[in-house]
Amino acid sequence: MLVGVIGYKVVADYSWVDAVYMTVITLTTVGFGEVVPLDDNAKIFTIILILASVVIMGFVLSVITEYILSKNNVEELKQKRMQKRIDSFKNHVVICGYGRNGKQAARKLLAHKKQFVVIEKNKDMEERLQQDEVPYIIGNANDDAVLIQAGIDRASNFISALPNDAENLFVVLSTRQINSQINIISRASHESSYNKLKFAGANNVILPDNIGGDHMASLVVVPGLMEFIDNLSIVGKANINIEEVAVEKLYKDDKTVKTIRDLDLRRKTGCSIIGYKDENGEYLVNPEAELELASNSKIIVLGRPEQIENLNSLYNIT
Repeated sequence: MLVGVIGYKVVADYSWVDAVYMTVITLTTVGFGEVVPLDDNAKIFTIILILASVVIMGFVLSVITEYILSKNNVEELKQKRMQKRIDSFKNHVVICGYGRNGKQAARKLLAHKKQFVVIEKNKDMEERLQQDEVPYIIGNANDDAVLIQAGIDRASNFISALPNDAENLFVVLSTRQINSQINIISRASHESSYNKLKFAGANNVILPDNIGGDHMASLVVVPGLMEFIDNLSIVGKANINIEEVAVEKLYKDDKTVKTIRDLDLRRKTGCSIIGYKDENGEYLVNPEAELELASNSKIIVLGRPEQIENLNSLYNIT
């Protein structure tokens, strides 16, 4: 532009306005007529200006196209979009590790439409995470910055599903230091790690091998009962049979509800109350109808899928 304006000013003796105008219509190849007829020198200058502009614009467009279509930049844009989505989460779940246990936890959370983020340090798992369409962060959970990136400071639950107990212990300790109120659930491979993980700050420690062994033995001892329990679904909203509900959600506008009998859920929804969790986290199986409902407590209800759906609709439970 600058060369063109000065060139037309000097070579063709145009005014500044005419020089700018001629330069613009030449570079943009609009094809308007000349402001003033050009002599041979001005025509040669115009030819050079056109060829130079075509070459420069071609180079600029190739650079811009390569930048936009570059795989690395596409991945970077995807990751920025993913991070923006994660930054909008609140009271979500953070899953550390996307192995067998982590993936199963993610499936269940997806079925319940819970917001969650997966932290996975293995770059090779990224394609699997993308296929499963789950929000994720590639990084080492031992790094506090990665935990912060996953929103651990505003998350409500943390699941540590790493295969190594020592790594689980370190991650649980770091998570508890960042968020003292978060509910931490950790996997453990060895029974000796149970107390250590509890001491580090885990609210619950799961031993998958023990659970699997107990379940198989129960199928021998009480096969009928276990078959019934296996048919109780807690995954997905279409076939769910069991639901845990906070007492505060059942009050609605009725502040007179004091006991399980006052709730009258059996008549209203068809669901039966089979358990009660008090404000201290203690469970009571098959509570009496006269049991008083305390603040911050929960009830466990059992019903057919349509009855559970009726309960959720009646009390706006999501």
